[in-house]
Amino acid sequence: MWAARFFKTRALAAAAVAGGKVHVNGGRAKPAKQVQAGDQLRVRVGPYDWFLTVTATTERRGSARDAQLLYDESPEGRAARERLAEQHKIAPAPTYQGKGRPTKKERRELQRLEDGEG
Repeated sequence: MWAARFFKTRALAAAAVAGGKVHVNGGRAKPAKQVQAGDQLRVRVGPYDWFLTVTATTERRGSARDAQLLYDESPEGRAARERLAEQHKIAPAPTYQGKGRPTKKERRELQRLEDGEG
């Protein structure tokens, strides 16, 4: 997972495996599990699911171009991931609900109310 650049560090990859976000051949993976060419993987990175077939393995992390040669993504998984990404782009951004620190203007208004100036 780390060599294929799905995770930035080996520690993050191990945490994802331990957290159940990686499945190998339909079953939950363990951190020491060795993958081989032909294995089917499901990797959850944030809200996105990647459905992959391992084509090669490596011990060293290479360039991003080399990393893409280590796996093939299923067309159905890619389409679903792209649809979800499009929905996230269309969805409205969270707005401020009036929580948190008051602004300078609001603080002055609160101070006037406390002082009884009305």
